[in-house]
Amino acid sequence: MPAKLRKSRTDKMIAGVCGGFGEYLGWDPTIIRIIFLILMFSSFGAMVLIYFILALIMPE
Repeated sequence: MPAKLRKSRTDKMIAGVCGGFGEYLGWDPTIIRIIFLILMFSSFGAMVLIYFILALIMPE
């Protein structure tokens, strides 16, 4: 059975979204956070809105 995309309960800084993506992809969550920061600055903050939407939508 494939893994489900969920917020991380153990590896979270704000809401656990990046930690959840890290667990889902099998990557280090720090890499996901760095990618998120790069995308956030290059998209003039649109990724912040996407992060908060994901924080509301993703299950625990």
